[in-house]
Amino acid sequence: MHEALLSLALTTFFLLGSPGPAPLALAAVGASVGVRAGRPFLFGILTGLLVAIVASATGLGALLLSFPQLTKALQIGALVYLFYVAFKIATNEGGLSEFSSQPLGFKDGFILNLLNPKAYAACIAIFANTNIPMESAAQASVIAASTLFLVAVCVDTLWLYLGGLLHRVVKTNKQLRYLRVFFASLLVLLLLFVTLSSEII
Repeated sequence: MHEALLSLALTTFFLLGSPGPAPLALAAVGASVGVRAGRPFLFGILTGLLVAIVASATGLGALLLSFPQLTKALQIGALVYLFYVAFKIATNEGGLSEFSSQPLGFKDGFILNLLNPKAYAACIAIFANTNIPMESAAQASVIAASTLFLVAVCVDTLWLYLGGLLHRVVKTNKQLRYLRVFFASLLVLLLLFVTLSSEII
């Protein structure tokens, strides 16, 4: 059982922790407003992921992704929302001691991951390739889902804190503005690459 859980944890780490648009958005938010102000966005991301985990564990995720047009619509919706996230980061006018009156928050993170086909696809792949030796399939699913979520909490928090470290070394508001524009531009470039290569985010 320990080997199965370790395998699940490593798979989750590499699938959800790879530097895709959503993790980069977390780092960008951390760099833009700091860790404390970025926590609502993180909680939204994790809540959206929890929905994807439950949907995948119950088979709803696979049903959702079995409709190509719906999957494409979700992908487009997530891309559009990520462009909005990049715009909000770049145009944040808050200084070092405060952030704008409308920073990216819980709702933004939740919608982003709720629309993110990668979250559903990753969860489905993880559940399909995980075999935890338990007497009950329901118990095995609960343990797998809990492990997946705990690893995701650690990984996503790490991305936010990596951005937060950059926020802490910035000394002037002008440097902070450059940092925000840099991260927003990096996110846009990654989104354009995803769009042109037709990959799921």
